[in-house]
This record gives sequence, C-alpha cells and structure tokens, in this order.
Amino acid sequence: MSEERNHYRPSWDDYFMAIAKIISSRSTCDRLYSGAVLVKENRIIASGYNGAPPGLPHCHDIGHLLEETHCIRTIHGEHNALLQAAVLGATSTVGATMYTKYVPCMHCSKYVVACGIKRVVAARVYRAAQAIEYLKQAGVQVDIYQENRDWNEELKQIFSEDIPERINQGAIKLEEK
Repeated sequence: MSEERNHYRPSWDDYFMAIAKIISSRSTCDRLYSGAVLVKENRIIASGYNGAPPGLPHCHDIGHLLEETHCIRTIHGEHNALLQAAVLGATSTVGATMYTKYVPCMHCSKYVVACGIKRVVAARVYRAAQAIEYLKQAGVQVDIYQENRDWNEELKQIFSEDIPERINQGAIKLEEK
C-alpha cells in the first residue's frame, strides 16, 4: 500500500476562492476570465462566470460586442451568480458572501449591494478601485484574498495525483459481470 501524504485542510476563504477560480475556467469572454461563487453559512448557493446569456452566442464563438471599449455581449461572473440565485430561488442572497477572482465592476457592485451581500472576497483588483469604496460605503465588507502557499501546494497535489483505489474499506462491494 502506498504511503499517505500529509493533507492540508484549507480555510473557508481558501476553499471558496479555489472554487471561484475553477468556475472562471468556464468563461467564454477572453477579455477577462472571471468567476464568482455565492456562499451562505459556508454553503454554496450559486455560481457564475463571464459569458453570454443562455441561448445566445459567446464571444469566443463570434467575437466581442464592444461599447466604449467594454464587452457588452457577456454577463459578468458576479452578475451571473446573482442571476442564478434568483432563477433557482432556493435561498435569499441577503447576508451571503461573494468570492470572486476580481473586485466587481461598478455595475456588479450595485447588484451586490441591492442583493444584500454582506462580504466580498476578491483575489485581485481589476480596474475597480472606486468600486471598493462604493461597496464599503454601502456597508459591504471587502477583503482582498491573500494567497496561501500551503493551500496552493495542496491544490497542485490534488489535481496532479491519481485517485487512490480503496477496496473493501467499508465501501459497497461491486459485483463483477
């Protein structure tokens, strides 16, 4: 049997930021690959990434639709997460935390405030320094995520290792055909 490696258990911020980064990989606008995850009581309630509305062509399929140097074909990841919460209607966004790769733009910041988000955790500031002040003025806590070297190493390990096969350790026995 192979030797077990040490396991690093992430903080909630590490955990949900990693998920937001993975969600961003679904983005379809190459101007910015962004993703967001909405969390309430340490449970994911919605997620979103940059992309066109359902049923419409994406930037990577037909190009950007620019207005004043801003792509308007795509819905931002933060906005899409809020829309997903509204469409699913499973729980209120009031009091939730949003994890996102980038500080929301001013438009998304307005939606964040209107939806009652209490905290935004962003990995980077991207052309939105005034949005931070706007969010804070509205009573939203804004935190810039600090990369965790131990967690990053754990993620590399998680995504590079094979899933170990565990036989007869309390699992359901599969019948061979």
